[in-house]
Amino acid sequence: MEDYRAIADGIAADIAAGRIRPGRRLPPQRGFARERGIAPSTAARVYRELARRGLVTGEVGRGTYVRAGRPPADPPLAEPGGALVDLELNYLPPGEWGGRVAAAVGRVLRRGALEAALRPAGAAGGPALRAAAAGVAARGGWAPDPEGALFAGNGRQAIAAALSALVPTGGRVAVENLTYPVVKGIAARLGITLVPVAVDEEGMDPGALRRAHRSAPLDAVYLQPTLHNPLGTTMPPQRRARIAGALEELDLYAVEDAIYAFLKPGPEPLAARAPGRVVLVDSLSKRVAPGLTLGIACAPPALRGRVAAALRSGAWAATGFAQEAAAELIADGAVGELERARRETAARRQAIAAERLAGFDVTADAGAFHCWWRLPEPWRDEPFTAAAARLGIAVSPASAFTAVRGGAPPAVRLALVAPAEEELASALDALAHLARTGPEESGPD
Repeated sequence: MEDYRAIADGIAADIAAGRIRPGRRLPPQRGFARERGIAPSTAARVYRELARRGLVTGEVGRGTYVRAGRPPADPPLAEPGGALVDLELNYLPPGEWGGRVAAAVGRVLRRGALEAALRPAGAAGGPALRAAAAGVAARGGWAPDPEGALFAGNGRQAIAAALSALVPTGGRVAVENLTYPVVKGIAARLGITLVPVAVDEEGMDPGALRRAHRSAPLDAVYLQPTLHNPLGTTMPPQRRARIAGALEELDLYAVEDAIYAFLKPGPEPLAARAPGRVVLVDSLSKRVAPGLTLGIACAPPALRGRVAAALRSGAWAATGFAQEAAAELIADGAVGELERARRETAARRQAIAAERLAGFDVTADAGAFHCWWRLPEPWRDEPFTAAAARLGIAVSPASAFTAVRGGAPPAVRLALVAPAEEELASALDALAHLARTGPEESGPD
């Protein structure tokens, strides 16, 4: 087995000789492992060694970039080899709410529920949890039938189970042409082909959806009507009605990703307009924390058995403890309080972004955790992401969201909620300056 240090030496030599240029984004660890015919664990050690030598910057899973050969014109906001200022992940630390969450979870143990929580749990949960989850997923005057609530370990697993239930291996799923990146990985593992469908300022185009189905029959649709990730747009009622009509006309089922919808509670979900055709997916990860979450799949009667079977066969069903903890957090009122607090946080962060990026082409919703920045010419998404990384700032390039390879617009998504507000403002100032200077002045790309 090849020693990881020898592999790192070879990459270091390529960097020194200019064969790998500064600012280049290295492959993800798993891709690197496949290219080299090595174990993923060895690839991880190679990347850590390159970071230790100061040759690359970034973090595994978020993007690893070759460092520039000269210091950037602006000092980086993060120390070499340290964590980047995170404008990539929409992770909001518990902060002052940690004690509130801990108290609610502690009551699960004190009331003697631990023994029940440690037993095998089904995807359907208990009546109390189903009723509580239906209340969490309710919005815009609509509420799901509690009997249709099913539970996964997190929202991603709920999406995977819904797609697995609706789409056979080799099947085709329509998605917005810019979509949630995890869906691309889920589709690849399930053997599903994603079919990009054009969007406009109102969301997925129903006419484009019909044309995609006529070109080759679709099996299902995955879409994000409320606070789309990455665009931050929300589909108006008239467009939702037209999409619901298209689902009926084409005899298609849909997976409605509503994981961000709690930040904008007004719009009635697509599931309300096409109740027999939509599996609505939600979770507690953005409300509470990724490490203490629960995925919720609200399925219509005709699909409940299929989604439940997918949760079981995929080992995606939530554990008993997660179900008990979620039920307590919801019943206690902690989830409702956190929702309100998260909306206030999002509004403050969006105000900072609007001030610091004034004059740029930014699409944002005052309630969203993120915004979409169309970069000025001559910037493109990957070079800008690499240049931002050299400043110690992690952002997401448009290419991460394209449903199929190629054709990424010159844009980046900025996640606004992970850093402290002062750190966010400083990072946005640095990015604004970078955008104005242009690629030629920012260093190699």
